[in-house]
Amino acid sequence: MSYALLSLPFLAVAIAAAILLPRRVPRAGRRRHWIAVAAALLVLLVLTAVFDNAMIGLGLFGYEESLIAGARIGLAPIEDLAYPIAAGLGLPALWVALTRRGGVSAGRLLRQAFVASRPVSWVNTAFPFAAAMLMTTREIDWLLIIGTVYYLVPYNLAMYGINDVFDYESDAKNPRKGGIEGALLAPELHRPLLRLVLACNLPFLVVLLFAGGPTAWLCIALSSFAVIAYSVPGLRFKERPVLDSITSSFHFTSPALVGLALAGAEPGGGIAATLVAFFVWGMAAHMFGAVQDIGPDREARIGSIATAFGARRTVILALALWLAAGLLMLATPWPGPLAAVIALPYLLNCAPWIRVTDDTAAATNRAWRRFIALNYLSGFLATLILILLWRLTA
Repeated sequence: MSYALLSLPFLAVAIAAAILLPRRVPRAGRRRHWIAVAAALLVLLVLTAVFDNAMIGLGLFGYEESLIAGARIGLAPIEDLAYPIAAGLGLPALWVALTRRGGVSAGRLLRQAFVASRPVSWVNTAFPFAAAMLMTTREIDWLLIIGTVYYLVPYNLAMYGINDVFDYESDAKNPRKGGIEGALLAPELHRPLLRLVLACNLPFLVVLLFAGGPTAWLCIALSSFAVIAYSVPGLRFKERPVLDSITSSFHFTSPALVGLALAGAEPGGGIAATLVAFFVWGMAAHMFGAVQDIGPDREARIGSIATAFGARRTVILALALWLAAGLLMLATPWPGPLAAVIALPYLLNCAPWIRVTDDTAAATNRAWRRFIALNYLSGFLATLILILLWRLTA
């Protein structure tokens, strides 16, 4: 893919937003708006040209000649100007879009969007994508960087933000909401947040679709559908017992599938067993997390695997699936079996709650908070195993 084609989706979205959204600016302020945009653009373009030339001249980076149009400003290819233009046009338009007259400020929305995106869990989706691509291609390229950034922040904003918008009524009765376990979004923030989700996700998805083939398109489509279907009215997979756990787990395994598809990975037994183990782990995680919400969910008449099966049976099922995830890793090529040990902390964290009842289900929140911390330990161990695999297959 050429550099011009890569930048085109971002530039097109920014230009469209710059033309359409400033209409919301009061007529008296439009002249000042465009003067400020023009000044910012001029500064960004000059700085880009200066520093690009300096860094290219120092040999810090270069460009594949076959991927650029040929026109240059000094040493810098003309395509490099697309990004400051997109930023200079798009960010002011985004600010206008996120600021509603007489109500929501952009600052307030961005603060709540940050909480809604669950930053403590960002790595849980970015790591599978990056690991899948890097272990397949064995190189860091622009697609790996763009995909990792996407699955780090915009994807999580979509997954959790959409959920927080359509779960507002039940979240208002849930004492867990309002911190690291999710935002409690006031109704006036709902529409602006959904617009922010669209603005943050669409350009990245267009680039990933351009970069991939039919297999990648299918994986991206299924992943995006699962994010939407989990929460939006009319689908609400989160209220369909068992399907809720399946969909939630797919939220975390699908970035790995997208990474493998974009990297052109060859299907193999080791990859399949690892993906199934990860998927089973994700289902167990959702099941155990659902136990703590049995009370608020039943009060709000929201179905889940935990409300359907009851607290104790759901905990037992989660234990069985975490055990199965560990056993599945034993069937992978070396050093994959080492990853079986990653299941042990989750089993030890969940096992004490095997006698939990529906009335005491809320107390499992203590173990759920430990679960969030355990994910970082798991990521550390998985990284060590991947480094070992890298060295063995070098």
